[in-house]
Formats: sequence, C-alpha cells, structure tokens
Amino acid sequence: MGGGEGRLLAAGGGRAASAPGASGMREEIPGRRATFWALALPPSLWLAAFLLAPLLLMAAISFRADLRGGILVPWTPTAVQYEHLAGEGSYWALLALSVALAAAVAVVATVLAYPVAHLLAFRAGPRAGLLLILLLVPFWTSYLLRVMAWKFMLGSEGVINAFLGYVGLISEPLTALLYNRNAVAITLVYVWIPFAALPILAALQRVDTRLFEAAADLGSTPLSQLRRVALPLAMPGILASFFMVFIPTVGEYVTPLLVGGSSGSLYGNIIQLFFTQATNYPFGSALSMVMLVTTLALVALGLRVVRPEQLLGRPSE
Repeated sequence: MGGGEGRLLAAGGGRAASAPGASGMREEIPGRRATFWALALPPSLWLAAFLLAPLLLMAAISFRADLRGGILVPWTPTAVQYEHLAGEGSYWALLALSVALAAAVAVVATVLAYPVAHLLAFRAGPRAGLLLILLLVPFWTSYLLRVMAWKFMLGSEGVINAFLGYVGLISEPLTALLYNRNAVAITLVYVWIPFAALPILAALQRVDTRLFEAAADLGSTPLSQLRRVALPLAMPGILASFFMVFIPTVGEYVTPLLVGGSSGSLYGNIIQLFFTQATNYPFGSALSMVMLVTTLALVALGLRVVRPEQLLGRPSE
C-alpha cells in the first residue's frame, strides 16, 4: 500500500514538475511569434514596396495604349501592346536568341566552375578558406569595371590583339573579338564563374570523403570516382548553378551594351531602348512582362528539377 502511494506521489510529483515546463513552453510561443514577425516584417515590407509594387505597376502599364495624362490617371485596359508584340516576330526571335545564348553561357560557366569547386572541397585542405576568399574577390569590384576590363582586353588595341601581334600570329588586329555576341558570351562566362562555383561547392562539401576511399578500395580510378561518385552527388548543386546563371542572363543588357555593340544586342537591350530612348513605357512594360513570365516558367522548371530539400540536405516528402 505504501509502495503504491509512493508511486502515485512520484507520478503526481512528476506531473507537477513537468507542469511548469509545459507552462513555460506555452509562455514562450507568443515570444517566438513576436520575434518571427519582428524579423520577417521589415524585409517583407521592403520587398513589397520596392519589388512587388513596381512589378504590379509595370503589369498595369502594359495594358495601357499610351501614357497620356500621366501614369496614375484612370485608363481603360487594353491588350494592344501584347497584340503588337505578338505580331512582331523579330522580338520573339531575339528572345529565343537571348535564351539560347543564356543557356550556352550557363553551360560553359557551370562546366568551368566545377573544377574550382572540386578543388576547394577536396584538394585545397587548410588553404580552402583563403582560396574561397580569392574566388570572391571579383565581387568586391564593380560589375561595370569588370566588364570594361574585358572591353580593353578584347579591343583592337587590347591585350589579346597585342599579344597575338607580338608572337607573330596576326599582322592586323582582330575585329571579331569585340562588339558581337561572342564578346558578350565570353564576358558573361567570366562574370558568372565565381557565382556558379558556390552552389556546387555547397553540394560537394556534404559529400562523405569515405565514399572515395571505398571506391578506390574496389578498384575505381580517379576518373571513375569523379563520374560515379562526385558528379551524381553534386548534381543538385550543378543544376542550381546552371539555373542561377541562366535565368538572370536571359534579361542581361549591361554587358551587351558595353562589349556587344549594335551587333550584340539581346532582348534586354530592346526593353532598355523602349524605356530610355523611345519612352514607350507601355510597350516596354509588355516586353518586360513577357520576359518575366518566361523567367518564372524557368524558375518553376528549375524547382522541379533541382529539389531544394536535396540541395539543403533535407529529406524530400
């Protein structure tokens, strides 16, 4: 009887002891919610004011015939801008060309970024931190300065032409290196390589190096280890790098403007032309919305191919 009462008292004491803890947990929930909203609300308001609102305004302007009377005056929605865009095959051809060039740039940048990420993940050792900083050094320099540096490299009196003339390979400067889409592609690949290496590095850093040792014990060559171990496990990062380069490159206009010239114009340059020189905001907005829808479709495709939970190391549901 005494033992039973002791067990009951012990159980009651356990419940009594656990009660303050449960109450404490209930008291912590409002505090956690307040912290969450304190952290989430400012960036959400910022994005709503400076990203979502301009996009909605641009979408609304794309359904206007013109801008007579100002931007905020009432107007009757019309699809005349989209009808005009649908009837002009040159814009769609330029969009397709921009998509193709963006895909080529993304493939080359991802392929060239993989060895960099592989070196940092498996071969750099204690120097990995220093090498990672060196990889990020280009981000400390203005994007325009980096593009302009390539303009001096590829120019008729630039470094490449000067070197080729010095070694006797050419007698006159090559004019095909600048102010065309080849120059645009070369410059964009250079710009995106450090950016593309980071997702691949994140994926490779989660690879257990004992897998390579096990593969070597089973007679696998280094090339076979790369093909059968490293590449499959790094595939989420590789695909993420491809889409992270491809999507913004579709609407690129600064690099084609500086090193492409009139022969290297892309879809983004046409949008810039209608906003800055032609001052045709409705048609420029329609062009922008078409590109935005294309980009969103590519993002949706990327999210289906590149599973975010795999990239972050979380189990998929």
